[in-house]
Amino acid sequence: MSEPRINDRIRVPEVRLVGPNGEQVGIVRVEDALRLAAEADLDLVEVAPMAKPPVAKLMDFGKYKYEAAMKAREARKNQVNTVIKEIKLRPKIDSHDYGTKKGHVERFLGAGDKVKVTIMFRGREQSRPELGFRLLQRLAEDVVELGTVESAPKQDGRNMIMVLAPTKRKSEARAEARRKKDEQKAAPAAAAEESAPAETAEAPAES
Repeated sequence: MSEPRINDRIRVPEVRLVGPNGEQVGIVRVEDALRLAAEADLDLVEVAPMAKPPVAKLMDFGKYKYEAAMKAREARKNQVNTVIKEIKLRPKIDSHDYGTKKGHVERFLGAGDKVKVTIMFRGREQSRPELGFRLLQRLAEDVVELGTVESAPKQDGRNMIMVLAPTKRKSEARAEARRKKDEQKAAPAAAAEESAPAETAEAPAES
């Protein structure tokens, strides 16, 4: 994105001026707007060049650029990269293989990753696209608690592709995985306490 025009680079006869706190000043000659900016020790920044007349705001442009850069950096830091995993199936997959592949899809979705599911057709199978469509529909229904269809099944050459998106964000999935790990660590200690023999006082035997 190109930088906005500021100060003397704004070559229009008049602008709709906005004050430093967002207040509407109105339409003023650009010379007057530049004078107001100089008096306030601020910059005149064109914020909506396509408007008629263009909208310009009084602001500290250096500070504005710094804050914008900080916001962009923060957004990048908070954005967890979603990985797209890929699973390949054959249209006539047997039930055992299907169960294994479905388990992979569930694990990926549970970890917050998207899954691209590809059905690979060979030879005459290409004339039976409904086989692939039904298989993808079945898979989507089987994993409905973990993911939703982001991209519906569509033919792509010899393949048919569907994309599943996780219902949980990656950050949530990671937090839950950490919580489960902590619970698993705590479980043996709790079990050891419960299984510790209780001390009982025995009555002395009668002679």
